[in-house]
Order: sequence, then structure tokens, then C-alpha cells
Amino acid sequence: MTALTQTDLDRFLAGARITDPVMALRPDYRALLLAVDRVDAGECDAASEDLLRRAEASAAEELTSRPVTEVPHVAAWREAYRAFGAKPKKVRSSLEALMRRAASDGLPRINRLTDVYNAVSVLHQVPVGGEDLHRYQGSPVLTRAAGDEPFDTTAGGEPLIDHPEAGEAIWRDDVGVTCRRWNWRQGRRTALTTSTSAALFIFDALEPMDDDALHAAADVLVEHLGAGASARRLLPGD
Repeated sequence: MTALTQTDLDRFLAGARITDPVMALRPDYRALLLAVDRVDAGECDAASEDLLRRAEASAAEELTSRPVTEVPHVAAWREAYRAFGAKPKKVRSSLEALMRRAASDGLPRINRLTDVYNAVSVLHQVPVGGEDLHRYQGSPVLTRAAGDEPFDTTAGGEPLIDHPEAGEAIWRDDVGVTCRRWNWRQGRRTALTTSTSAALFIFDALEPMDDDALHAAADVLVEHLGAGASARRLLPGD
């Protein structure tokens, strides 16, 4: 695929936005968007495996002294999910789901890009999502769902076009939903694969996470991606 320029990445991020109804749910919310090109994709390797093992050890240590629901960053997301009607016992943020898996059965091994950002998510206790930038149509928007937006997913191992519930916080592009319930489940259409060459990573933050911690997590991810070019934007407010 044709390499993206720095201007391409900046233009893509310039169109990103968070709508007012989402900010009304959690005025403390910020999103750090990281767009990268010429990433080091492929199958799982020794470097990604090492990062996953470090994340698993970190989660296990964290959860020896308290349950996952009392980890401050997890608790904040449980409150945010309740704000739009989701039940945290049934629907968990990506951070909570990963920390539970990391401390018990271990993190999934999917592909190098997904494994790396999952590990960074656990190590820095921040929800992170990864999307194939070339499969995006338009720029990312975080909004509340009308309920008729298409969501490309699977059920019972078979492809399925589903729809979010009205009022859900969803990430979407011009075509449809890319991630439901803020950071609960990502769709197939924009999923990272071993052939991904450009990617978008979204870091979701609520208090007590500050902007410096967000950027620090992004720095670690960039370090492990081997990207040829990158751009980032913090929303809202810049």
C-alpha cells in the first residue's frame, strides 16, 4: 500500500472529534489519538511475547492486594459505563477485561500489533484500541449511538452486521461503528491484521489518569511499533 505522509496523518487526525453528548457523560474524558504509518506488523514474535509476559506479571502483582474493581482506572470506567446504561458486571471496559485475563488465564496472542497494544494497555492501565487506518472511511468520531449504525462483527463464528443500543458511546467513521460502548468491543471491518501497514490507536482516559501518563503510554507503544511516521492529537481541547 502507498505510504502515508506526515501531512496525511495530520489531516486524518484533524477531522477527529468528540460530540457534546459524550462529554456530558464524563466531562473529565480525554482521548489521545495516535496515527502511525509503516508499522512493524506480522505474527507474534519474541519482543511482543516478552511485553505480554511483563503485562501479565504486572496485572498479577496489582491484583494480589485488591480486586480489579478497586483499581482506580478500572473503577472510573465502571462508573462511565453506568452513565450510558451499561451494566459493568455484564459489559466490561477493555481495560478491566484485559486485566482479568492477564492475571488469570493470560492475555490472548492474536498478532504482533494487537498483542503490543494490549500489553501497553495493561502496563499503563489505560484502555487502548487499534484500527487499520487504511480501512477507515473518514476520521474517527466518538458519539452516542442512534441505534441504527452498522457494526461489522461475528456471532457464533459467523460474520454479522449488528447495531449498537441507542445512547451507547461509540467510536465510528463515515461508514459505521468501529468500536461499541466506548472501548468494549471493536469491529471486524477495521481490525488490525498481520498485513496492516498503517494504524490508528485510541487511548481513552478518565481521572485519575492525567495527560502526561497518556503520552507516556503512547511513547512506549511507538517505541515497540517500529513506525516510519507518526502523529498524535489529544481530544478535546487542542
